[in-house]
Amino acid sequence: MPNHNNSTGSIYGRTRLQTARYFLLLWSLFFLVCLGLGYPTLKRYDPRATRGLSDTIKYYAMTTGEDQSSFRDVFRRRVLVPTVARPFYWFALRLPGTWDPGFFGLLVANSIFCAATACLVVSIGTKLLNDLSVSLLGATLYLLSFAVPQLLLVGLVDAGEACFMALLIWALQNGRWFLLPVLGIFGAMAKETFVPFSTVFAFTWWFIEGRRVDRIDGRGRRLILIVAMAILGLGTVMLVHSQVMGFFAWPWEMARTARADANYLKAIVRAFTQPNFWYVFGWLLPLGIWRLGSFPRKWVAATATAAVTAILLGAFIDAGGSIGRSVFNISGGLLSLSVALLISRPTNDAAFRSTP
Repeated sequence: MPNHNNSTGSIYGRTRLQTARYFLLLWSLFFLVCLGLGYPTLKRYDPRATRGLSDTIKYYAMTTGEDQSSFRDVFRRRVLVPTVARPFYWFALRLPGTWDPGFFGLLVANSIFCAATACLVVSIGTKLLNDLSVSLLGATLYLLSFAVPQLLLVGLVDAGEACFMALLIWALQNGRWFLLPVLGIFGAMAKETFVPFSTVFAFTWWFIEGRRVDRIDGRGRRLILIVAMAILGLGTVMLVHSQVMGFFAWPWEMARTARADANYLKAIVRAFTQPNFWYVFGWLLPLGIWRLGSFPRKWVAATATAAVTAILLGAFIDAGGSIGRSVFNISGGLLSLSVALLISRPTNDAAFRSTP
């Protein structure tokens, strides 16, 4: 099979303006694809009445301004996606037709984030593999995986967390560590679990990277930026909680109220025996692991530790099948690129292997 690891199709030989135009076009295409994937929520079924999607009731109410006083505080803290969705909800109210305005707003907001994540997958993959075709295939597999049309585009808020996790990977891969504190703030507004996931992910990346850092941008400075991201993220969660709930709560108080009264080990086993977990990873995981050695060790290790964190935190609150969503938000891009590499380059050529 011919090699395609040359610079043909590479976006990095272009000028910045040309690259920006390309990604704007690519984002527009992915955005329209996402709107099509999520269209059934506008007219064909109501996610609020669908088993396994009951959380959409909360985010729908947050978007439309309905009473939220009966909702648990953990849902009311996830303000970013409903806030982005609200202008599109107002716009849909003035449109003639039968589309549900609330789910239209949520679909547009989630499509914005999912399209951005797909573009980041292309950017990261092209830089690592020097092959735009494989990266585009990886982004396509990402969008067509079970999680995106069935979970991220149905009125939930995980698309925001997945997007900021992808931004974190892009920032680390490109040496833009100064962006981490900003990501901590906005990622926390998307979903509070971004704070522990991103902190564990970035710290593992930093640790694996070791001394392969020059003196100008040394390890100490990068560690400070990781700590700043964690502190600002946690502070954002506390601030949003105070605003929406009307009272202040320390992080350990939030954790105590979120903890489920269930056996920890049984909760972990239950997470892996839920069909929803394997709907997401049934093909993505067994095919994706084959070519993980072709990607930087620091990315693979950071993904693994953050995924384990997601599983443990999910067991802490007995999240059941929804743990799969969190693990996908962390690992979806890497596994999709790995599957794309496997099916486009079935022979494992050592020339394609990345350095740690």
